Amino acid sequence: MKKLWLIFAQTVTISLGALFVLQTFYPELLGKSLKPVTEQPVLVNQVSADKIVHTEGSYSSAAKKAMPAVVNIFTSKKSAPRARHPFMDDPLFRHFFGDQFEDEQRSDNSLGSGVIVSPQGYIVTNHHVIESADEIEVALADGRTLAATIVGTDPETDLAVLKVDAKDLPAITLADPDQSHVGDVVLAIGNPFGVGQTVTQGIISALGRSHLGINTFENFIQTDASINPGNSGGALVDTNGHLVGVNSAIYSRSGGSMGIGFAIPVSLTKQVMEQIIRQGGVVRGWVGIEAQDITPQLAESFRLSHTRGSLIAGVLRNSPAEKAGLKPGDILLQINGNKVTDSSTMLNLIANLKPDEKATLRIARDQREFDIIVTIGKRPTPQLAQQR
Repeated sequence: MKKLWLIFAQTVTISLGALFVLQTFYPELLGKSLKPVTEQPVLVNQVSADKIVHTEGSYSSAAKKAMPAVVNIFTSKKSAPRARHPFMDDPLFRHFFGDQFEDEQRSDNSLGSGVIVSPQGYIVTNHHVIESADEIEVALADGRTLAATIVGTDPETDLAVLKVDAKDLPAITLADPDQSHVGDVVLAIGNPFGVGQTVTQGIISALGRSHLGINTFENFIQTDASINPGNSGGALVDTNGHLVGVNSAIYSRSGGSMGIGFAIPVSLTKQVMEQIIRQGGVVRGWVGIEAQDITPQLAESFRLSHTRGSLIAGVLRNSPAEKAGLKPGDILLQINGNKVTDSSTMLNLIANLKPDEKATLRIARDQREFDIIVTIGKRPTPQLAQQR
């Protein structure tokens, strides 16, 4: 045993001596093994911020320009108060049951979008977004939440104007309506399903869509940019970030986007918005007739060589049309020289006339054409209950 300890001590002494010699005379041999092992950095190519160039096909600049002007709209509608419990005045009853039987008003929150059209705080949205709302809040892109008041609405075009108490807001720029063409790239900006501000991309699929049964006055832009619930009232912008329309409706069998969305064009939006801001509502011309499109069958029945025009199916009693001598069965061909192609065109032409002014209507009756002078009336305000 003693001999083993002696051998062990000698071995340790020799090893320490050898280590000392190496450390003294050949430190580089030990340096490589004693240094801690470090991982080598992974080399990647990273572009510097000052060299970033947005490639053709990117719409980030248009989105960046338009997004600050698009807001989220939150509305609440209070229900009728619940009947008061007969024992609520009993102190002992209140002691045990507290206020759980108090009169209650329940608020239903809904979501939509809007577009700031003026730095003075005017916001355009859809009528159906704020219809019957008791309270309206607007969430700006910078995080601020402001209470909004209704300046006026126009159910027949599904447009409304709100006002918030703020100045120097980031207002959107309106596009030239004559520069919108089928095939142009557009971006839809809004708050779909309440997830937050979202941008989707598509093209203008069609212009002047009507006869959809959505609004009384229809002249929609059709787009395949994804529009979903919550996008209503949001912006449809071009690749310059300019407003070309206000998103309003979708065609859907499931409730989600199916690639067919409709936006109210900026020309109609501007016209309605300016009237609402100036006078609190929209004033339109009216003559008091019920009209329908001329089908090939009707054209054959009336011995017409074309299907152009609008058939007067009814005349309201004591209306400007009745006073002027218009009758059911008359075919309206022109209004102040403008051709009437169908009932939608007729409705828009008459609506653009000013009340109390005279208009010349070209009609066909009993195989002959002649003019009738009509004094234009004011279109009655529709009952909200009949609109939805």
